[in-house]
Amino acid sequence: MGEKKEPLITINLNWCKGCGICYHLCPKGVLGKDELGKVQIIKQDSCSKCRLCEDHCPDYCIKIGG
Repeated sequence: MGEKKEPLITINLNWCKGCGICYHLCPKGVLGKDELGKVQIIKQDSCSKCRLCEDHCPDYCIKIGG
């Protein structure tokens, strides 16, 4: 059996307050906002793992793995 692959981007929406820092900093347009203004993944395959979103999230709700 193959290894279970960790998701590239993990978001804890319970912690997200919708500040928008993450999707404004994302150089690849991977993140956007949903109808409530909270972060959502739009183009995960474009993620370069730069970690700008993870490093600048004031609520620590984004994790980049993989």
